[in-house]
Amino acid sequence: MLRTRLITAAVLLALFLPLVLWAGPRGFGAGMAVFSALGMWEWARLAGMRSWRAVAWALAWLLAVAAVLAGALPAVVTESVLALAALAWLGLLAGSLPRAALPGWLGTPLVASALGFVVLFAAWLALWHARSLGVGFLLSVLLLVWIADVAAYFGGRALGGPRLAPRISPGKTVSGAVCGVLAVVAYAAVCARLPALSDTLGARLAARWGLGGSLLAAGALATLSVAGDLFESLLKRRAGVKDSSTLLPGHGGVLDRVDALLPVLPMVMLLLP
Repeated sequence: MLRTRLITAAVLLALFLPLVLWAGPRGFGAGMAVFSALGMWEWARLAGMRSWRAVAWALAWLLAVAAVLAGALPAVVTESVLALAALAWLGLLAGSLPRAALPGWLGTPLVASALGFVVLFAAWLALWHARSLGVGFLLSVLLLVWIADVAAYFGGRALGGPRLAPRISPGKTVSGAVCGVLAVVAYAAVCARLPALSDTLGARLAARWGLGGSLLAAGALATLSVAGDLFESLLKRRAGVKDSSTLLPGHGGVLDRVDALLPVLPMVMLLLP
């Protein structure tokens, strides 16, 4: 299993790095749209869509992204999508995680698929905008989520203690979540203080909100990343599956790799001027 995971990770990295470094913002956006459309297909299946219906949702999602890349959608529309997705995430997480259950209105496949359409579209849009602000900025956003995940994993294993959400994801601990948040706050502080990292998310947040505000924002983003992972676990639990798909051998599906990013990305762009 470890060998399979490493091979898949190496292939994904070999595809991702050229897109980030050499494709430019538009090429990067197009490449990530294909990857994200697979996530839309997975979300539709988790929502209850079967066969060609899930494929149709993915194709419709790709058409919406193509309209953005072609400049066919006004800027006010794309900005509104980011705000709508951020509000939707706050409402969803507050209404789902404390009860360890999805809201009743998400039991309808059409409604649940439409929600996935919006949040995946907003995440892709934020990712595309992040790339337009520079490779360093984009990588700093992704690194925030990766740091939260890695620190939570090793911190939880080392410290143990009470479970964070035993009815949703029994492996997560409170100590692990706290370690993840603290690691991200430390990361943001370093970025804000070092001139060489002036293009990173931490530095831009500090310039916009001051050092104290930037550290609070970084902690909130780290918390959102944990919550996004838990929300996808609820979707999978309702669908009765362990992984969102088997598209990525050893890793599950696309959503299993990006679930923590989905609520974070639109919020990042809304926090910046």
